[in-house]
Amino acid sequence: MPTQSPANRTHKRAIILLNMGGPTDISGVESFLQNLFSDPLILRIKNHFIRKMVGSFIINKRLESAKHNYRAIGGASPLPAHTFALCKQLEKLDSSAIFTYAMRYTPPFAYDVLRSLCEQKVDEIVLFSMYPQFSTTTTKSSMLDIYHNLKALSYTPRIHIVEDFHAYEPYYELIASTILDTLQERDPRDFTLLLSAHSLPQKIVDSGDPYPAQCQKGVEILRTIFARRGIEFAKIVLTYQSKVGPMRWIEPFTSDIIAKASGQNLIIYPLAFTIDNAETIYELGIEYKELAKQKGVKDYLLCPCMNDSPEFATMIYTLAKQRLDSSPT
Repeated sequence: MPTQSPANRTHKRAIILLNMGGPTDISGVESFLQNLFSDPLILRIKNHFIRKMVGSFIINKRLESAKHNYRAIGGASPLPAHTFALCKQLEKLDSSAIFTYAMRYTPPFAYDVLRSLCEQKVDEIVLFSMYPQFSTTTTKSSMLDIYHNLKALSYTPRIHIVEDFHAYEPYYELIASTILDTLQERDPRDFTLLLSAHSLPQKIVDSGDPYPAQCQKGVEILRTIFARRGIEFAKIVLTYQSKVGPMRWIEPFTSDIIAKASGQNLIIYPLAFTIDNAETIYELGIEYKELAKQKGVKDYLLCPCMNDSPEFATMIYTLAKQRLDSSPT
């Protein structure tokens, strides 16, 4: 893909990948949870003091189990390392742009990333959400965080946004290929394909969050792609994982579907995740795999996320460049 040299361009550009982050060692688990449950778009309690108290209660209840989960996957979230490697892949596509990332709940935080870009005199930025589907709990939270810190820094670059790519067919072509690569020589007609997305409280969906509708759109696109490729599964089912607390969350839950799949073959793709993390590596790869074994599932296959694959980097670059090229100068 052709690139422009800095000498031929009037703007110094950067692409910032936005994601939630993850602890890079066990000592960082507590601060990760503190930042997560301090977010008013995650824990939707208007009173700051009460939200802090409830957040502290949740953290105290979950801290040791969270540490256990991270120990089980090597002592850290794989998300930061994959994201760093993804930026290196992107640099191969355009050496004239700066590719970096900002995490919502762990370093590098938006303030530090933006301050660095400001010091480098970057005057044009693409904010690229690493969440395929838009949700107020994820994308909106990251975007608000960016704008808050731009204001704090009095930094006014030209901003372009890739808010989601839930209907971008080339992304689902990559997913379809990953699923088939994971199946290898197995017959897809012998497998139920579970497309597992992170669940949300029902009240957030009822307030207008488009996330489940966008997940369903992705399922429909994948069905079309598989039909075009002549691939048939026993079933394709959209499911939801990672429910927390007693309130009602959107379902069906991935764990419930697995528990009822005795004698079946299952293959799971993490539909709402682009980079592997505790929800994919531990929850799907360890916890739910053990559940499948207990319930008599015959074959249980888990697909990796896109992570730092060259094909995914090319997709990100293509979308970011489209946004830049379509914006007035």
